[in-house]
Amino acid sequence: MDFSIVITTYNRLALLKRAIQSALSQTVACEVVVADDCSTDGTQEYVCRLCDELHSMGDLRLVYHRNATNLGHAATLNAGVKAATGDWIKPLDDDDYLAANCIEEMQRAIALRPQAVLCSCQAAQVDNSEVEIERTPITGPGKAFYIPQEDIHYGMLLEMVPFGTPAQVAFCREAFWKSGGWDSEFDGNCDDIDSWIRIAQFGDAVFLNRCLAYRTIWSGAYNQKFSVKTRLDTNLLMKQKIYPLVDPKYRETIPTLEEVRDYLQIHWGLVALKQGKVLIGSNLLFPALFSVRGWTLLVRAIVFRHHQPLETPSAHDPNEPTELKIDAHRLTDQMTANLYLAHKIYSLVDRKYRSQCPNLEAVKGYLKLRWGWTAIVRGKPIAAFKIAAPVLFYLPAWKLAIALARTGDCPSRRGITAIRRFVLMEE
Repeated sequence: MDFSIVITTYNRLALLKRAIQSALSQTVACEVVVADDCSTDGTQEYVCRLCDELHSMGDLRLVYHRNATNLGHAATLNAGVKAATGDWIKPLDDDDYLAANCIEEMQRAIALRPQAVLCSCQAAQVDNSEVEIERTPITGPGKAFYIPQEDIHYGMLLEMVPFGTPAQVAFCREAFWKSGGWDSEFDGNCDDIDSWIRIAQFGDAVFLNRCLAYRTIWSGAYNQKFSVKTRLDTNLLMKQKIYPLVDPKYRETIPTLEEVRDYLQIHWGLVALKQGKVLIGSNLLFPALFSVRGWTLLVRAIVFRHHQPLETPSAHDPNEPTELKIDAHRLTDQMTANLYLAHKIYSLVDRKYRSQCPNLEAVKGYLKLRWGWTAIVRGKPIAAFKIAAPVLFYLPAWKLAIALARTGDCPSRRGITAIRRFVLMEE
């Protein structure tokens, strides 16, 4: 398979030079298309000069496309893909850059799953000096794994499938055009996520547990231009687009759109509070603050985001790779992480609302009961006893469990089914 790296740019020449260099320095030679949204800062002169220098040495990899007028991020990406010739496209914003082996590693993984139309890797967030701030988490087993197409939209709805930003993702060019390309309605604000949603209708998704891309966190980034309320509204719209695409086998277990709305309002309300926007945060939190189901979805999303989720054993093709097995230690680690995150979220709630939230100790007790039950379901009775024993006679935990069961959040009635992750490459 042939790869094309499509770099979208607009008036960021200093950053663009780094992005181009990272693309041309790949261990596997590939086409590099610079899609320029009619820059006025000398980008055209620089890229054309670089093209001429490379062409004079017989290197025809670098291609330059320039919009006649400023069209926006989505339209520029579409133009770049149109100018590209590769079977697979690796999009890249001009303020991000790639590890030298990014394309090589993606090619290796995709070759093991020809049915794939999307591929995503880990990314490091760096500051203006390229000092790493944090790294996106490992999202599944092995060095590389894939998720079947019928599981993707369900996983995206519940945020078990974090594809990430353009720096992390590559896509099949044919599936991209089948999906209609990027939509300018979401220009710079979820135009990538909207595209992943639609591309995922046409095949599987491959994930690499390797850091192969670098995202620059700075005030000039595209996503910094939008208000918290706008980002909330766009995120909700993404969920509404995902909802009808969820495979029918998951219909009985997915939350309602109203519950998803509560979760998103709590999430973005807390984001606003963290940014010191108290009035905006308070407005976003109400009335979702009182939604037990919304808080449950938030905790679950954070756990999935930072830790490998538990998987439900199910029958599968004997020719498929074996799924990662669950052991007692992993159950305990997941429960510990769940408790920590619940405590962290609780500490963010303004004190004046504490009396209206479930007691933190009751929440912790309830979580231990649930993880104890999970251990029993997994056939780990000793682990179940160790996890749940401290709260077996703690009445508030049982009261909360009963209350949640009555609202439809009991595992036996509305349990969340784990998506399937099949190992492609071991560690």
